[in-house]
Amino acid sequence: MPYKIYLYDTDQDGIGSGSLSSAYLQQQLQLAAGADVELHISSAGGSAFDAIAIYDLLKKYPAQVTTYIDALAASAASIVAMGGHKIIMSKYALLMIHKPMAGSGGNADELLKDVQMLNTVQTRLAQIYTDKTGLDEVTINSLINAVTWMTADQALALGFIDSIEDYQTTITNSAILQKCTSTAPAVYQRCINKILVNTNKSPQKQMNMHNADLIDKTTSVLNKLMNFFKKVMNKQTMTDKGPLHHTADLEPGTEVYNSEDLDEPAVDDVYTTADGQQLTTKGGKVEKLEPAEEAAGGENEEVAGKPKGKVKPHDVQNQVAALKAKLHAQNALLTEARNTLQSAQTRLQQTHTQVKNEIKSTFTPEGSKRSNKATTETQPFFAPQSTIAQNAVKQAVGDSK
Repeated sequence: MPYKIYLYDTDQDGIGSGSLSSAYLQQQLQLAAGADVELHISSAGGSAFDAIAIYDLLKKYPAQVTTYIDALAASAASIVAMGGHKIIMSKYALLMIHKPMAGSGGNADELLKDVQMLNTVQTRLAQIYTDKTGLDEVTINSLINAVTWMTADQALALGFIDSIEDYQTTITNSAILQKCTSTAPAVYQRCINKILVNTNKSPQKQMNMHNADLIDKTTSVLNKLMNFFKKVMNKQTMTDKGPLHHTADLEPGTEVYNSEDLDEPAVDDVYTTADGQQLTTKGGKVEKLEPAEEAAGGENEEVAGKPKGKVKPHDVQNQVAALKAKLHAQNALLTEARNTLQSAQTRLQQTHTQVKNEIKSTFTPEGSKRSNKATTETQPFFAPQSTIAQNAVKQAVGDSK
């Protein structure tokens, strides 16, 4: 554990007096006994000389020193803050630097000596700021002369500090969801809680997702969407070694895949399409595409029972490969046709009730007084049921006219 020291202003003490003096800090560093030190600062300043002494003590300390600007490090306190090997500033704190001042009086000669002394002190203070920030001497002195107040963001940008301390707790996605759904009906809240928290209450089983988990799940969903669009754009070319899938037209550089989901790059090989084209793939892309070779006119024709020319083995191989590709294409069409026929047969075997249940609707016409919960209406007690009764009613109505 690091040894903590607090240099906080009191009603009587500032930098250079009491519990904020260099003597006090020296005692505290001795008590730290070589352990890492965290020095917390909240001071409006004080003695520039004591601040430089504290700065030297911190820089010479053998272990790691981290200085924290908790609320304010102004004037001499800013020099103390620079003594840390690492400087951390609260996001709400302020850092202020200005010209050194003297409260002495006297004649002109004495005042002139004070001016010379103050200028010398400013050069030493400016050197400390320069060593920390890396800014040039002119820039540092302009900041000192202007009495510069800096927020944590400004101090970090100028190099006076190394990082900003933020006290906001990590917000989990489940906490955000629960905050947004706190006013929802109880039944919905129960469903959300079941999703967010596993019924097994052990810490390892909690489903209180952090951002990393959400990113993983979002990535998975996006991948599924991309695969869906890939399938929509999927083009298929039948070859002697099976189908090749691609989204763009076949040409050198086009990505080709062996799987319909476009997630398995095509194996490096030479493929022959159904129309005789030769396709060379490498690294999942088309490397070379050669058009079908047309046989020379009548080269293989026989005249008077004798071949006119020799059949080239390469031509025979190309023809066999093209035939294989055509067979693959025909098999794919037959498979698709068989699946379509099976689906149609299943539909034909459905009963009238099953079809009726599939097409029923809960739509209620606008302005209708009928309840959307009603499925049927009861028959009126006087409605004729049989054909004879219905004909009798019709005849009675006709006679009355």
